[in-house]
Amino acid sequence: MRLFAPESAPALDLVDIHGLPIMISSRGRLTLLSFFRDAACPFCNFRIYELTNNHAELAARGLDIVAVFSASQADVLRFAGHRPRPFPLAADPTSSAHEIYGIERSLWRKLKAIATRVPTLLRGMRLVGLAGLDTGNLMPADFLIDERGRIVEAYYGSDAGDRIPMERIERFLPCARVRHAA
Repeated sequence: MRLFAPESAPALDLVDIHGLPIMISSRGRLTLLSFFRDAACPFCNFRIYELTNNHAELAARGLDIVAVFSASQADVLRFAGHRPRPFPLAADPTSSAHEIYGIERSLWRKLKAIATRVPTLLRGMRLVGLAGLDTGNLMPADFLIDERGRIVEAYYGSDAGDRIPMERIERFLPCARVRHAA
């Protein structure tokens, strides 16, 4: 069942791909909790690339990012985790965390993304190679969570490549502090 704002973000018992615990919703920090499909998903890997490139600015404005893949630890390490990431990546091989957050499956919406998001698909395929052709039907979802652990926005992808726009993430954050010379 889908979650909605302003519900409390359900607690998750996650560890990152290096075995370190991940705390969500009880840290007093703003969080982008992103649920990804398979570790070889071209759309997902392109989004990880995008989040990595924007991380410094987002973190400077107070945002923590947590990425959860419906995949084994080995697969997450092979694809999304083959390079160091500035935010934790978690493997959820049984999709239990995905189920808690109401993540859906849809063959039709997967095919829709393949047909309508060709440029992103091709960029993602350059990251994962032919393994990107063998992915499941799980859909993506993103949750913006406030300092009190409440969901501010629940964004369920309308297709396999649909993610919360970066502009909405930026609007969720406080304005960047500007230092003035004294």
